[in-house]
Amino acid sequence: MTESYMKKLSSTLLDAITDKDPLVQEQVCSALCSLGEVRPVEMLRTCEEYLRQHDKLAHPYRAAVLRAMERVLSSRASELDKDTASTIILLASSEMTRMKDLVGDWQQAVSGVLVALGRQFISKVMEELLHRLQPGALPHCAVLHTLASLSVANAFGVVPFLPSILSSLLPVLGMAKQDTVRMAFCSALQRFSEGALEYLANLDRAPDPTVRKDAFTTDIFSAYDVLFHHWLQSREAKLRLAVVEALGPMSHLLPSERLEEQLPKLLPGILALYKKHSETFYVSKICVPVESSSPLAMSNQKEALRCFTVLACNSPDRLLAFLLPRLDTNNERTRVGTLQVVRHVINSAAAQMEDKKPFILSSMRLPLLDTNSKVKRAVVQVISAMAHHGYLEQPGGEAMIEYIVQQCALPPEQEPEKPGPSSKDSKADSVRAISVRTLYLVSTTVDRMNHVLWPYLLQFLIPVRFTGALTPLCRSLMHLAQKRQEAGADTFLIQYDTHASLPSPYAVTARLLVVSSSPYLGDGRGVVALRLLSVLHPNIHPLLGQHWETTVPLLLGYLDEHMEETLPQEEWEERLLMFLRDTLAIVSDNVWICQLSLELCRQLPCYDGAPQEKNFLYKCIGTTLGAASSKEVVRKHLQELLETARYQEEAEREGLACCFGICAISHLEDTLAQLEDFVRSEVFRKSIGILNIFKDRSENEVEKVKSALILCYGHVAARAPCELVLAKVESDILRNVFQHFNTKDPALKLCLVQSVCMISHAICSSTQAGSFHFSRKAELVAQMMEFIRAEPLDSLRTPIRKKAMLTCTYLVSVEPALDKQAWADVIRGCLHSVMALLPEPKGEDGGCQESLYLDTLHALEDLLTSLLQQNMTPQGLQMMIEHLSPWIKSPRGHERARALGVSAHLLRYFLEHLRVSALVPFHNLGLLVGLFSPRCADLWPATRQEAMDCVHSLLYLQLGYEGFSQDYRDDVVERLLSLKDGLVHPDPAILFHTCHSVGQIIARRLPPDQLISLLLTMFEGLGDHDQNCSRAATVMINCLLQERGGALQEKVPEIVSVLRSKLQEVQGEHILPAAQHSIYLLATQHCAAVVSSLLGSPLPLDSHTCMLWRALAAEPHLATQVLGLLLEMMNRDVPFKESRAFLLGRTPDRVATLLPLSASCALFEVMSTPAVGPAVLELYPQLFVALLLRVSCTVGVQLPRNLQALERRGASPALATRNLEPCSSAVDTLRAVLLRSGSEDVAQRMDQEGGWELLRTSAGHEEGATRLARAMAEHAGPRLPLVLKALACTQSSVYEVQRVTTTAFLAELLNSNVANDLMLLDSLLESLAARQKDTCASVRRLVLRGLANLASGSPDKVRAHGPQLLTAMIGGLDDGDNPHSPVALEAMVGLAQLLHLMETWDLRSGLLHVAIRIRPFFDSEKTEFRTASIRLFGHLNKVCHGDCEDIFLDQVMGGMAPLLLHLQDPQTTVASACRFALLMCGPNLACEELSAAFQKHLQEGRALHFGEFLNTTCKHLMQHFPDLLGRLLSTCLFYCKSSWEGVRAAAPLLTGFLVLHAEPRQQPQVDLDQLISAFQILLKDPAPEVRTRAAEALGRLVKLA
Repeated sequence: MTESYMKKLSSTLLDAITDKDPLVQEQVCSALCSLGEVRPVEMLRTCEEYLRQHDKLAHPYRAAVLRAMERVLSSRASELDKDTASTIILLASSEMTRMKDLVGDWQQAVSGVLVALGRQFISKVMEELLHRLQPGALPHCAVLHTLASLSVANAFGVVPFLPSILSSLLPVLGMAKQDTVRMAFCSALQRFSEGALEYLANLDRAPDPTVRKDAFTTDIFSAYDVLFHHWLQSREAKLRLAVVEALGPMSHLLPSERLEEQLPKLLPGILALYKKHSETFYVSKICVPVESSSPLAMSNQKEALRCFTVLACNSPDRLLAFLLPRLDTNNERTRVGTLQVVRHVINSAAAQMEDKKPFILSSMRLPLLDTNSKVKRAVVQVISAMAHHGYLEQPGGEAMIEYIVQQCALPPEQEPEKPGPSSKDSKADSVRAISVRTLYLVSTTVDRMNHVLWPYLLQFLIPVRFTGALTPLCRSLMHLAQKRQEAGADTFLIQYDTHASLPSPYAVTARLLVVSSSPYLGDGRGVVALRLLSVLHPNIHPLLGQHWETTVPLLLGYLDEHMEETLPQEEWEERLLMFLRDTLAIVSDNVWICQLSLELCRQLPCYDGAPQEKNFLYKCIGTTLGAASSKEVVRKHLQELLETARYQEEAEREGLACCFGICAISHLEDTLAQLEDFVRSEVFRKSIGILNIFKDRSENEVEKVKSALILCYGHVAARAPCELVLAKVESDILRNVFQHFNTKDPALKLCLVQSVCMISHAICSSTQAGSFHFSRKAELVAQMMEFIRAEPLDSLRTPIRKKAMLTCTYLVSVEPALDKQAWADVIRGCLHSVMALLPEPKGEDGGCQESLYLDTLHALEDLLTSLLQQNMTPQGLQMMIEHLSPWIKSPRGHERARALGVSAHLLRYFLEHLRVSALVPFHNLGLLVGLFSPRCADLWPATRQEAMDCVHSLLYLQLGYEGFSQDYRDDVVERLLSLKDGLVHPDPAILFHTCHSVGQIIARRLPPDQLISLLLTMFEGLGDHDQNCSRAATVMINCLLQERGGALQEKVPEIVSVLRSKLQEVQGEHILPAAQHSIYLLATQHCAAVVSSLLGSPLPLDSHTCMLWRALAAEPHLATQVLGLLLEMMNRDVPFKESRAFLLGRTPDRVATLLPLSASCALFEVMSTPAVGPAVLELYPQLFVALLLRVSCTVGVQLPRNLQALERRGASPALATRNLEPCSSAVDTLRAVLLRSGSEDVAQRMDQEGGWELLRTSAGHEEGATRLARAMAEHAGPRLPLVLKALACTQSSVYEVQRVTTTAFLAELLNSNVANDLMLLDSLLESLAARQKDTCASVRRLVLRGLANLASGSPDKVRAHGPQLLTAMIGGLDDGDNPHSPVALEAMVGLAQLLHLMETWDLRSGLLHVAIRIRPFFDSEKTEFRTASIRLFGHLNKVCHGDCEDIFLDQVMGGMAPLLLHLQDPQTTVASACRFALLMCGPNLACEELSAAFQKHLQEGRALHFGEFLNTTCKHLMQHFPDLLGRLLSTCLFYCKSSWEGVRAAAPLLTGFLVLHAEPRQQPQVDLDQLISAFQILLKDPAPEVRTRAAEALGRLVKLA
């Protein structure tokens, strides 16, 4: 090769070195290396010139060129002349120091070039490098790296220069400040030392054997001193590592004496790098508690405490002087530990501490104030020890006892909730628990404490702050009192004059009695309080002993019978009040009673935080005042109660009212007078005025005062004697109540209602109520209704409704009577208030809410019953049911249940009190029965029972109005009672069977004139919100139709219309089966009318109409009639109408006609029923062909505009979900025909293959018909003859799409052997041949497909029809002028199928024509054309083995390069076709090696290593067909412009391999300029793979020299 070509190749590659893709760049470098391997000098000179000329080339690309140069120099440096070497050395030196900063990859590449040259030209390289070492200046880091690398790569050449190098470097070591520079020096010194050691170890091979170690020692030691003493101390870890790595080889060059001197410094200096920090330890203390539970820690604590015992026995003063001041510290651990030591000393050194007791007691002052729980426990333990050793008998001991009681009174919430697993703060060891145990133990086991604790502990019973300690206090006092009783009566009786601080007997009695009202609080203080009270009776009153000894055990026994959850609080309080009344009766001392009442009043503030106990205390006060004989005392206490009561507390208001009510039993006049005085008093007005000062709360608190007064009046009226109350009810009681009705305060409302209810009951209960005229009755009833209407409907929280309705009930019979409208308003308001209530969720107070609800409902029933009693007529009953009707039909179950319960209650009452004086008609029986009877299937079982009771009562009411006696029992009606058990059965079948029986009973007993009203009411019941009730309505409707349907002929259209409208209104589908049965019953009697009515239904069919259509297929004979009628209607009219726009050739606009569409939809619905199967079999051929043609002619057909609008708006929930689109409707119907005719396999096959979806679309309709034919041939062959007979008349159809559909169907039948088996082959071929000249290209294409299918369906018949088939296929290749004609594609595919089955003689005439005709398709843009043509080319090769080889060889050679290149086609089908074609071409090439290579690499399913295969193929091609080189290269040049990336990349690859295996004698066939130009363009290709292959090919062109 001339130098110009070499330079052109190198320049071309160098221009591509700037490629952004690293793989392309690497391949360019590899190509340059390939050039350098052949002509290194020219390649290196070109690179050197390129770098000089492109001075601004970026350093990554310069580095790439330099790496290529380094690779060439590594193997070809010996071939360089000195001038070229010098030029490259100067270039590398300049490149190395161009940048002051270190650029790794670039300068590393330069260093590699110099190192490679240094192996051959060491003197020139060293000369240039030493020139770069300027005295007094730091060298460039790259120079240091290069010298270091050279010293390792060529130690024999560098070591002689080492003294000069070191003499230049050592003076500037101190100037190196940057860590990177220092690391470069370390690396260089390390490599220098390693090179010197290698040189000295191999002196026998060294160029200068006189070199000795001494030549380096001085300089190395100087460098060692700097590295070790200065640089090793750096904070940079990498630098320290570099120093350590350098010191290793450097130490071998140090003199022995110097090394020995440095070792004491060197080794510690290196080892110091491994130094670690030690951990810290802690110091323990003595006067702190032990927090560890380990045996060793506990043993140490015991030993320490033993030491304190020794100290206490020998030096008690000094020990206490050390310990007691530490009790004043604020440190919790120190204080707890000190208290533990003090307790131990008190117990272990009692004698030594005897005279120190006052001192120790005084030192406890600050610990007693500590709030820490640990300190408290420790203090309690110290006090326990003091009690055993007499400390508490000293002055100041009472404070310790009080401290213990205070801890007993701690509330439970202050105890730790979640103590840790290792903590002692558990519940059993809490401060309160320890204190309770300590108090009890001291009271019961320490005898010396008896005189200290009795009666001192009594003074803790009354104060509120000790309430929490009542239980342990009572227990201890009871034990102490029993000990005193045993000692004698004198010691037991308390001398109150000498114990002024003790509570009085009245105070103790009041306190213990009141706390007993809540017996389970405070660990069961009620029991111990009663026992203590019984024990203390001698100190209370001398007359109470015998009574209390018998009564208190009875009270205690009552408590034993119950638990906290089961104790009836009211009954328990009543027992205690009875105990109090009996006690007061036994004492019978007015002074004592008045004193007790005074003490009870004094203790009221003690219970401000305990509302229940305070309420009971008020009752006790009322009981005591009722027993007092002094009116002055009574009125004084009542006045004080009114003035001091805490009215904002609800329990206190209730308690105050109870107090007044109980007191009024004995003092009615005084009680009312005191209430009147308080209302008029300045105290009341003053309290109101004071409250008005606080505007934000005055109104609320004033209402609370009023509430209490109103309650007081109510309780006074309820408890006082009725005869006395009646005289004062309007003048003294209601007069003060009425003035407070205008309020919005809920508490005041409740109090008003409660009070008025109690007053009304008192009026009604009086024996003189009949003669009482209540003038304000209407006003009071109206006010009660206002309260009821104001109550919220979302919850029932107060008894306002109940009390208000009870008030109205009490006033119904009281004169004067109210008018009907007023009572109607009362009924509506009360019903709405109770029925609309939401059911309460189950919760903690569920029992209370349930009880309140039941009471409210009973109050409503009582009110309605009392009103019905005023008008016991059918009209009166009708009025009540009319009010209840909306609630009976309510969508909410709880409302229905309530309404049915109330209705049953009223009907039973009406029936029980029915008195008929004359025969009158029960005109509304049908309406009422229709209202109640569907409720027999209500979702709520209790409602069903009530509904059955209502029907039962109604039928007996009818009998009563017919003249039967009240005790008459009708056998038919009585059957209803026996059916009630079936209403609660969980099985729905039994439930609705029961409803059917109920319907039969109603039908038998209902008068004829009530039937229509009953049916209409039942139809209304279809829309019931309760699905069970609507289902029951359908059951009863069908029962009525079955029993009395003969007379409804004229009403059938109306019934169908009403039924359809009701079905559209209801949401649930549960009634549809019953509705279908109804329509079936009508259709069996009036078929034509029913079908006519249903076919007129609007499209799209709603789901209910669909279900009614399906009901008509239940019976085979009826189904056959319906199918025949619908098939006739579908074929009666044209399938579509073409609009003017379509006729003018613009946008297609075919609109479906309505009658065939409706019939098609109806057919589908009828087909949806399995029972229609026999009818479908009878009409199978007509149905199949008619629906297939219906499908074909509705593809792309639009709906009428009105239906399109419905489709766009979206179907309503009531419409059927099936698509209304005409073609889809026909496809669905055709599929249903197959399913119902026993051809499930055909339908299933179409489902699996997606055939139905294809049939619906214009693009896939043809394939859908094909798949349908295939499924029919496989699974329904015997039915094909009749189907083909029916299809025969469609060959000349005016609709093109029908011809396409039938052709596709017939063509696919030839793909199966069923055509031959059923002797249909000839007729099918004849039918297809007749359509070869059809004007429709799709028909012509399908004809060719059908003829080709003969190869798979009947291969043995191909030879017989060979000429005809070949002629048809070749004619298809020439069909039209379209280069992508689908007919031509079908012809190629068909020929590929038929060739191997035809006679060779038949093929000879057309073989060459076919090969030439398909060649242009190899490079077609369409994948299917490339695939079909290439695969057909392979089949042509396959059948040309033998006689045809000479004729076909030139075509094979012409297609070789395209086939090889298309192996990289982006489409796998094309690549697979190329494999097949090449395999078939192999035998025709007369080259066994090439054929073997094809067999090895191109087998289907085997991974193809394209490069290896191409290399092998090119080698054999150049060996056996050398003259083809130019032709193949020209083809490659053509494909360099291919639009497919893979093919473009394969073209230079094929070129490279062809050149690689070409011989020099073939050079004239190659145009290098043309190749280089083409590859220059490819080097700029956007695909990296293409650029890579182009660079690789350029590297191989060097061979063509």
